[in-house]
Amino acid sequence: MRPMKLLTQTTIYFLLLVLPLLTISTFYLFSQFNKEIGHEIDEELLNDQIQWLRYMDTVSVHSPVFRLSTPEFSLQPVTQPAQAKPVLESVMLYQDIEGKKTPYRQLTQVLSIHNNSYLLTIRKSLIERDDLIKNIFIVMLIVFGGLLVFILLLNRMLSKRLWRPFYQSLEKLHGIELKKMESVSFSPSSIKEFNQLHTALTAMITRIHADYQSIKELTEDAAHEMQTPLAIAESKLELLLQDETLSDAQLHAIAQSSEALERLARLNHSLLLLAKIENHQYDTSQPESLQHVTKQYLGLLDELIKDKKLTLETQLTHDTSWQMPAALADMLISNLVGNAIRYNYTGGKIKLQLDDQQFTISNTSSWPAIPQQQLFQRFKKGGAVLDSSNGLGLAIVKKICDTYNLPISYYFENGVHTFTISRFSTNSKPSFAA
Repeated sequence: MRPMKLLTQTTIYFLLLVLPLLTISTFYLFSQFNKEIGHEIDEELLNDQIQWLRYMDTVSVHSPVFRLSTPEFSLQPVTQPAQAKPVLESVMLYQDIEGKKTPYRQLTQVLSIHNNSYLLTIRKSLIERDDLIKNIFIVMLIVFGGLLVFILLLNRMLSKRLWRPFYQSLEKLHGIELKKMESVSFSPSSIKEFNQLHTALTAMITRIHADYQSIKELTEDAAHEMQTPLAIAESKLELLLQDETLSDAQLHAIAQSSEALERLARLNHSLLLLAKIENHQYDTSQPESLQHVTKQYLGLLDELIKDKKLTLETQLTHDTSWQMPAALADMLISNLVGNAIRYNYTGGKIKLQLDDQQFTISNTSSWPAIPQQQLFQRFKKGGAVLDSSNGLGLAIVKKICDTYNLPISYYFENGVHTFTISRFSTNSKPSFAA
């Protein structure tokens, strides 16, 4: 389920709770109005009956009233015995003006008048009542609808005002940078819970910045302290290799040691690069175009491509939107292009494509597909024959892509390995900007 904003969820839950309540209240009031109006009509009928009874007690049996018959009143002689109580009911009678049957409320009772039985019928039309109830119902809907809209708007305005410190803090957290964490501060709020949240966030940011500073210092110290003894050891081994008094076995052992030391230096360099990428310790002041870096590396590796008799196909279009720090651009392209050459066979092919949306590199190889579970893991090599590799190339590429929220995909088909980096992530804004 797609996540929603807090205010939206609050409004939806409020509607789910209030709408049934308002609906029930509307129908309850409607039924009560209907019931009360019906009760008033019945009282009017009973009152009319009393008035007619009083009138008939004062007139003779030959009065015209005993022969009167209208839709609202009739008095007819019957043979039935007198009834103690009147009967109230709703009936439908045809009305000429309306041209259809209309509802009436009717009172009937058999009365004994001058020792004769008469059926007294008094009716009242319910058309006016129905129109009145309809108008009342419409007014209720308008009032409740307006009240609901007003409550929703008022609730949203109040919620926005109350939650404003939270969104301000969230905006600060979105734009936070490791290098500038110590300068982050939160404005005090009149809400106790938000102040507690700010206190916890400030403590957490302080700890994170302290850890970042420690890791940064460790990385810088390691880069400085480890490179120097490695360089000294390599130079000493080179001097020993020039010693003519050493036997072949000794020279071979020294050569192996020198090669292992060189691999250790490359490994140290790669691990430091990974640490710098993770800690954002690279210079972002000089963005570089991937197109420029790709052409530069292809030029540098031209001799190696020719030595392996590789066929190179490039489609590099204008890519002003692909801008990234020069150090990361170099690492990204050098690792991908270097792997495409290193893992290729003599007479193989390399294809490079770059446009505003994707960067794709494909190369033939005698090696099978890379297992997905090992694809970007550190220290996973292509095979024993590639002992010179430290297994960190693709891990560095993946770390750079993750840093910029760039989805990277890999597939293998018909002996061709293909890596594709997309400029747009499904869950983020464009990762590179001009």
